[in-house]
Amino acid sequence: MNIVCIGEALIDFKATGALAFQGYVGGSPLNVAVAASRLGGEVGFAAQVSTDMFGDDIVAFMHENGVDTAFVERSDAPSTLAFVSEIGGDAHFSFMANGAADTLYDPRPRPVFPEPSYLQFGSISLLADPTATAITETVAAHKGRTTIVFDPNVRPALISDRGTYLEKLERWLALADIVKISAQDLSWLAPGMDVEELVSGWLERGPQAVIVTRGAEGASLLRQGRPIVTVPAPCVAVVDTVGAGDTFTGALMVALLERGGGSMTGLSDEDAREVLRFAAAAAALNCRRAGADPPNRPELASYLERNDCREGRG
Repeated sequence: MNIVCIGEALIDFKATGALAFQGYVGGSPLNVAVAASRLGGEVGFAAQVSTDMFGDDIVAFMHENGVDTAFVERSDAPSTLAFVSEIGGDAHFSFMANGAADTLYDPRPRPVFPEPSYLQFGSISLLADPTATAITETVAAHKGRTTIVFDPNVRPALISDRGTYLEKLERWLALADIVKISAQDLSWLAPGMDVEELVSGWLERGPQAVIVTRGAEGASLLRQGRPIVTVPAPCVAVVDTVGAGDTFTGALMVALLERGGGSMTGLSDEDAREVLRFAAAAAALNCRRAGADPPNRPELASYLERNDCREGRG
């Protein structure tokens, strides 16, 4: 495994009409794992998954997508169910997660992964114990042994105490080498604050690189002492934005692996731009169909060959 993702695995029910929903296997870290695997990464996943019918579907989905389940634990607690609808172009979620298997993840001893190049974490798995503590401690134990990628993937409806969340965010930022965050998340974390000023503060406290994704407006890479690198978003007919950010993160790690692995610190601006273009194109392709459904490598390669992502056309 050269990539390990740790966190929640659940079922997304996408609204298709009044009280009508279509189910998809999801969960932000699992979406990242599937995206990276489909693009050629050797990916493992760490989590606790229910033994109910939804949990069986989740594990089968991992196997179908080449995700290693050696670090997946099973529990007779139920699966988390998330209901999602699009409002104003953004995905809005409602969760049924009390007592769910992924919220009770607490492996003893904490897992030790076999020297992956990247360890990715974040999202709602960090919102409740014991899972939040288990993941934080596991990530901390791998600090310095692997490049740690963090995506807060903020879900305000699930955060009962904003102040406590912001305090914990400082710990997660300090653990991370690369932070990927959406402009929507930043607007909740620091409303009205200048993005460059906020991210500059983060870069002084741990991360070596912060990537801000802005949906149709593209993505920007910020590194201390370096110029900002920005790429446009490819133009596609958007069906669904669910999983776009996760696909970006998975593609980002694969693109970095193919440039020798590690963080983004040593990349030239042009190499960094190519990495961002690769990730942005993968995210755009995910948006062309319902649910989190990342592209495979031949599909992405064909798209990149046929479209000039440098100019945002496609």
